[in-house]
This record gives sequence, C-alpha cells and structure tokens, in this order.
Amino acid sequence: MPVVLRFFSVLPLWLLHALGAALGWVAFCASARYRQRFCAHAALAGYSFGAVRAAVAHAGRMVAELPRLWLGAPLPCRLEGGACVEQAYAAGRGIVYLTPHQGCFELSAQAAARRWSAAHGPITVLYRPARQAWLARLMATARNRPGMLAVPTTLAGVRQMLLALRRGEAVGLLPDQVPPAGQGHWAPFFGRDAYTMTLAVRLARQTGAAIVLARCERLAWGRGFVTHFEPLAAPLASPLEAAVLQINQAMEQLIRQCPGQYLWGYARYKPPRAEAASPAEPGA
Repeated sequence: MPVVLRFFSVLPLWLLHALGAALGWVAFCASARYRQRFCAHAALAGYSFGAVRAAVAHAGRMVAELPRLWLGAPLPCRLEGGACVEQAYAAGRGIVYLTPHQGCFELSAQAAARRWSAAHGPITVLYRPARQAWLARLMATARNRPGMLAVPTTLAGVRQMLLALRRGEAVGLLPDQVPPAGQGHWAPFFGRDAYTMTLAVRLARQTGAAIVLARCERLAWGRGFVTHFEPLAAPLASPLEAAVLQINQAMEQLIRQCPGQYLWGYARYKPPRAEAASPAEPGA
C-alpha cells in the first residue's frame, strides 16, 4: 500500500481531484447509509441537497489528495487574514488553531507552519492513530512535515500541546471531531445536540493562548488552495458548557462560508466511544 500511495503522491493535483471527484460520487451512490446521513446533516443546517451537492465530490477529493499531502511536494496555498495570527505572536501568546472537517483541513496547518514556524516554532497537531499498523506508522511520520509535530490523542500528546502553548507556539485541533466519552459535553451543532470536545477550551484557558479559526478552501481545476484565518469573535464564554457552545457556533459560521466543501457525511452526532485507559483532557 505505501508504494501505491507514493505513486499517487507524484500525480498532478488536477488529476488527483478529478479521480477524487469520481470516487466521491461512487461512494455516495454505493452507500445508502452515507447518502442518508449526508442529506440529513445538510438539512439540519438548512441546506437542500442541490445546495451542497458539490460536497459529494469534495469528500472524494479530500481522500485523493492525501498521498500528495503526506508524501509529495508542498501544495500551493495562499493565506488570507493572517493579521490575527501576527497579532497573537506579537503579544507573546500561543495559538490554538481550530478548523472543521471542511476543504483540505490538513493543509491549513501545513500552510501556517510554512509561513510562521521558522520564527515562532512548530505547530503541534493532534491526530487519532490508525488501527492498521502500516497506516499508523505512515501517519506517525508523514504528518511530521517541516514545522509541524503530530502527536497522538493520548494524555502524553495533550501534555505536549500544553507545553507548546506555554512556549508561545501553536497547536491545531478539529473541534467538530467526536471525542471519547468523558472528554466532551453535549452541545447544539446546527440545532441538534452533538458530543463536543472540551479540549480546545481547556487548552486556551490554561495557557492564555489566542484562538484562531481556520478553513482551507480548495480551488477549482487543481489550482491550489486558500487558507482563511480569523479570530474568535468574542472572548471565551463562561462556564465551560457555554464556551463549548461558542466553539460549535464558530464552526457553524466557518462551514456556512463554504458549505459545498464540508464533510456532511461525517458522523458528527454519533455517541462517544469508551476510552477509559487514556484520558486526553488537561486539568479534568
């Protein structure tokens, strides 16, 4: 399998996106469960299928571009709204980047690392190791790009993120990812309760880090990407439950800026899995 991934990592982006678009539609047509979840989640947000049908192809493009992201040459990505990042670093604060499952979300961290890590240290990103041994080994190395450090969703990984923030560095999280049981709160997301991580809020509160919202938009015809940055609209609310809701609302706003590239088929409302052996919450 690594040989196959390396083959795809050298293909031009336009070809990967064309193959991925076809893959996305094959998956959508082949799985009734996936179609139902996709349409139901879009409807919760007020979108008809016609309004977000582009997201079917973009889900496939996300998969097809992974070999290039992990193993290939850097992808072209323009940055917009970086003033809020510069301001946070100038104030001596660490940064918690938050991005939803939208567009090329992995590239948002890579692009930020290329721009700022030389001067301000690497970006530490949290990831869930794969169950397949070969894929777990690949992810552990491929995601450690220049200026980036990938850490697993364990207590040790969270501690590394805390240390990075206290050094004034940056970390990256997907706050619309369902955390394990005991590591989140139920909060509305597009009007329906979803189990939502508290980790982002706890990291920011314990270190004084700035929260920066990021979304990486995929351009048409393989022309590259644009990563947009913006600050959280208001300081984190109190208590914790209110801050978690605030993060969900911020993710909703990002998604509405480009709904055709959100992963509507992601199982956002599933119950959390049990994971008693590895509490990944600081200060719990």
